Amino acid sequence: MTLEVGDPLAHRALQALLRAETSVRRALAAELEREGVSAAGFSALVVLTTAGGSLELRALRRRLGWSKANATEVTLTLESRGLVRRRRLERDRRAAAVDLTGQGRSLVEQLFPAHATRVSSAFSALDEQEKRSLAEICRKLAA
Repeated sequence: MTLEVGDPLAHRALQALLRAETSVRRALAAELEREGVSAAGFSALVVLTTAGGSLELRALRRRLGWSKANATEVTLTLESRGLVRRRRLERDRRAAAVDLTGQGRSLVEQLFPAHATRVSSAFSALDEQEKRSLAEICRKLAA
């Protein structure tokens, strides 16, 4: 069986993108896990912090690009650690909101400065224009 590649450059770009994503994600996740929180959990805490401390679960899912199952698993874990609280909405008992607790806010405040430094370091090989270009390319691919 022979495989014909219609666009070899696209395949090379895909492989490069996947390798880069894996490398950056692993490095950043490893540091967060040493601090006792998953990368997904930390992302949720940061989004809740920037949203003022509370979001409907559906909005949190949308902002993070998560499935229902993943959002439920991550928020249950965060809730069990006392970092968030889930509650049913008064206007629609089927829907839930996720509220950041004081402990969750403190964890973000404690970890975010070092995390931001690690993110900057992970992209330090790129100049400002390359970072803008990468962000634009990723937005196009995600659309």
